[in-house]
Amino acid sequence: MMALHPKVIDLTLDRMHRLLETLGHPERRLPPVIHLAGTNGKGSTQAMIRAGLEAAGLRVHAYTSPHLARFHERIRLAGDLISEADLTALLDECAAANGPEAITFFEITTAAALLAFARTPADATLLEVGLGGRLDATNVVDSPRLTVITPVSIDHQQYLGDTLAEIAGEKAGILKRGVPCIVGPQAPEGLEVIEARAARLGVPLRVHGQHWHVQAEHGRLVFQDEDGLLDLPLPNLPGPHQIQNAGAALAALRLLGHDETACEAAVTRAFWPARMQRLRSGPLADLAAGAELWLDGGHNPAGGQAVAATLAAMPPRPTHLICGMLNTKDVRGYMRPLSAVTESLTAITIPNEPNTLPAEATRDAALDVGIAAQTAESVTEALRAILRREPQARVLICGSLYLAGAILRENA
Repeated sequence: MMALHPKVIDLTLDRMHRLLETLGHPERRLPPVIHLAGTNGKGSTQAMIRAGLEAAGLRVHAYTSPHLARFHERIRLAGDLISEADLTALLDECAAANGPEAITFFEITTAAALLAFARTPADATLLEVGLGGRLDATNVVDSPRLTVITPVSIDHQQYLGDTLAEIAGEKAGILKRGVPCIVGPQAPEGLEVIEARAARLGVPLRVHGQHWHVQAEHGRLVFQDEDGLLDLPLPNLPGPHQIQNAGAALAALRLLGHDETACEAAVTRAFWPARMQRLRSGPLADLAAGAELWLDGGHNPAGGQAVAATLAAMPPRPTHLICGMLNTKDVRGYMRPLSAVTESLTAITIPNEPNTLPAEATRDAALDVGIAAQTAESVTEALRAILRREPQARVLICGSLYLAGAILRENA
């Protein structure tokens, strides 16, 4: 499948429409769809919505990308990850239907997911955009039940545009005529674009700061919209940024008619790996006995800000980063907010990743923003060196979802 197109990313919907027609249009036979786009937070928001829907007794399909440890993570059928046998059969069927025609790996595997969702009974389908929105392979459902746009920031400029307004326009491409949309916190120039497109399409918006509000108060999460106030536990997903993600999830659940029980489950039962995830078991965790070991896959400036805010809110403890990044990212923009909350950074080259930034370049970027930095051959080597200096340290492995996936596989 990787050989069917010379590019990993080639944004257009023509190939998807062709293949879906050959497959009998599974995208038209899905359980009610909630479609999510955004630069940051869409995965966590989706996980919270799913937790709330499942607490209400619903069977939920979910599509996410990229995967971390196994491809199967991308496709959840009525609550369960797709089986090896079902995945193999679906991929074979899609490959046969496509034949030798050009199609990207993400497009053909998205078609396989839609085929699986159409054939498996469920009450709701959660679709997470892969990249952008307007031309993303998931944007083939004409009449979703609801759309959600989480915070939009600068990322993937080579595909989505150089300005926040341009990128917001691509994200707003998931809006459909008359279909309501939940809008998370946005910069003014991004919100202006989203609101303008919504007005053209007659889309009812529920916008953070206008139609719903969320904040932490006295160790609780307080959410308020036009239907009233919710006083809930703080999200179990760590980090101040999860407050706004929870708000978007709660706004979605309320619009769909769910009660406080579902809303509480959304913030207390969600699980989303590699988003400030504490590693408590496995070889690396055993090596770090006495230290705190964390894992995060954030990789853009907004992700760096979220990680920095999370670390700043934790009890004081010497904090050291083990970081590997891709050569397509704004490395200094990611690291700049982290300079105030960390003692050091050890840079590594992400193993088996063609687009990895060399450890030396990651180190130099850290030095440029004022972080004491060095390199190591591996995460294990870096962790050993940190623990020799500070056995009780807080250590965060960060910088890329590809690195996070490698850690989850190795630390299983």
